Amino acid sequence: MRKGYPSIPAPGEGKRGEEGYLGYLLRQAAGAYRLKVERALDQFGVTQAQFAALTMVSAYPGISNADLARLAVLTPQTVSVIVGNLEKAGSLVRRPHAVHGRIQHLDLSDSGRALLKKCRGRVYKLEDELTARLSAEEERTVRRWLVAVATADAAQS
Repeated sequence: MRKGYPSIPAPGEGKRGEEGYLGYLLRQAAGAYRLKVERALDQFGVTQAQFAALTMVSAYPGISNADLARLAVLTPQTVSVIVGNLEKAGSLVRRPHAVHGRIQHLDLSDSGRALLKKCRGRVYKLEDELTARLSAEEERTVRRWLVAVATADAAQS
C-alpha cells in the first residue's frame, strides 16, 4: 500500500463483503464466476459468451442472431462477432429463413455439439462448486431470487 492512500479491501471485506450493496455484490460475484469459466474453457479456445451462445443455440435450434442476443444477454453486435467466429471455427451453421431473406437460423454443427459437450463438463464442475455449500432448499431459494431479480422489470410492465 502506498503511503497516504486508503487500503483497498479484498473481496469479502468492507463494502466488498456482506455489508456491501447487493447490486455490487451480485456484479462482483458474476465477475468472479465469469473469470473462473473463462479459465476453465480457455483450453478449448472458448469464451464465456461463446459458451452461452453455443448453449442457447443447442437449447433453441434455429434461433436468429437477435433471439440469441436476448437469450444470452449479449448485445446484437457482440452476438454478430461471436456467431461469425463460431461459424469460421465450424461450430455453428447458418441457414436462411424460409420467408425472411435477411434472417438467418443458427444451428450447431457436429463439431459444435462435441465442443459444447466438452465445455459443459468443465462448467458443470464449476456449477457444482457454486452449490457445494448450499442445501437443496437454499439452492432453490437462490435460483428463485436470481430469476426474480432478472424478471422484475418485466413484471412491472
